[in-house]
Amino acid sequence: MHTQPGAAPTDQSIRHRPAIRGRAGLIGVLAALSGVLFGLDTGVMSGALDLIAQEFILSDFQRESMVAIMLLGAAVGVLCAAWMSHAWGRKRTLVLTAGLFVIGPLLCAEATSFRILLFARLLLGLATGATTFTTPLYIAEIADSGRRGAMILGYQLMISFGLLAAFVSDGLFSYFGVWRWMLGIVGFPGLVFMMGVLFLPPSPRWLLAQGRERDARRVLIELRGLPRMVMAERNAIMARLSARRDGVGSFMRDPNCRRAMWLAVGLQVAQQFSGINAVLYYAPRLIGLAGYGHYAQVWGPVGVGVINLLSTCIATTCVDRVGRRPMLIGGFALMAVAMAGQAIMVAGGIPDMPVMRLLMGGFMLLFVGAFAFSAGPLAWLLCAEILPLRGREFGMACSTFANWVANMLVSATFLTGLELLGVDTVLWIYAGLNALFLVMVVLRVPETRGMTLEQIEAELMRGTRLRALGSRMRS
Repeated sequence: MHTQPGAAPTDQSIRHRPAIRGRAGLIGVLAALSGVLFGLDTGVMSGALDLIAQEFILSDFQRESMVAIMLLGAAVGVLCAAWMSHAWGRKRTLVLTAGLFVIGPLLCAEATSFRILLFARLLLGLATGATTFTTPLYIAEIADSGRRGAMILGYQLMISFGLLAAFVSDGLFSYFGVWRWMLGIVGFPGLVFMMGVLFLPPSPRWLLAQGRERDARRVLIELRGLPRMVMAERNAIMARLSARRDGVGSFMRDPNCRRAMWLAVGLQVAQQFSGINAVLYYAPRLIGLAGYGHYAQVWGPVGVGVINLLSTCIATTCVDRVGRRPMLIGGFALMAVAMAGQAIMVAGGIPDMPVMRLLMGGFMLLFVGAFAFSAGPLAWLLCAEILPLRGREFGMACSTFANWVANMLVSATFLTGLELLGVDTVLWIYAGLNALFLVMVVLRVPETRGMTLEQIEAELMRGTRLRALGSRMRS
């Protein structure tokens, strides 16, 4: 809260501010718990895949299918969540999908055939896709402008924590060869998430869109506290709602909506075609290609998870201070360098020397750290920020669907690409793509730090260039 110079804050403001900040923070943490499940379900397959392949005698194509089936389910889950979050609300969508995070791991643990395991992974994909659509949308709509970036990146932080937990779990269970425990134990945090999400309030923006003004004011008072802040936010939301035109067709016909949606799609595709999930899903294989032995292949992914988590922590603290654009530019530049460095070393043949293996591992960790500091969290944040309220569900659905389709394409072709094209060629392709995405960021991505969602939308609808959104506010 800001006061006029020389004026003391009222007793009411002093009384409310700490409680409301804690309330909003707790809500953000509960919502972001879905990120832990995302990370667990993504990372756990890295260690379990070889053990599953040994039991069911799987080919490389079937290995890729085991990874890709979850991503296919996630793409379908996004489309389902887009309809459910609009019709039933963000909270109810999270409650419904939370149950799948409990059922899916239990089915994985009890699977007696490859087909049953595929079905269980498909269910987990549905839940994961639904929450990746709904959670950033929900957090963006309950957070204030000053902390929106940190709260949405808290979701990415939870994903990083889930990845690290999955890698550690895989390393421990690998000594016993029990892949069913690797997959089944994920059901416990799923149960915790299902219980916690029941206590989340509905999105105030969704409530106002449904004409439930009394309920929306109650939620805004819980989140903001001060009547003056509540009324200002309520009026800004209603102003944008009153200007909207219903229907997907009207959204697509509006050029301002379209350009925001295409930027959101581009950011999500860039995130996946950077090559990050090729590293995460097949980390043991890549570590082996670098010349490391079995022990390093088991525990090396834990190092990847630690770097991913630490870099995401740094991003969370920097995003509302440094800004979105500088972090994205630096991240894509480092990812291109890291991929090119690996490609050069592989093409020349990695000498059987510890220092060269360390250098190869260093390039891999640099790539993961740069991704976790930039494209990983910021793609989700910017998509939640730049899409206009009148078509936010549709725009988020398109961008998140694109994310999972791109993820599926990378994961389902990576091993085949290594065989057909060679490791160095595949790495050069990803290095080139990251350089291309760097150019896209420089030319198109705006700086939205410190702007409310309504301010971003107002400038967008005035026809302001995407790159220039918010520039007049900071000049």
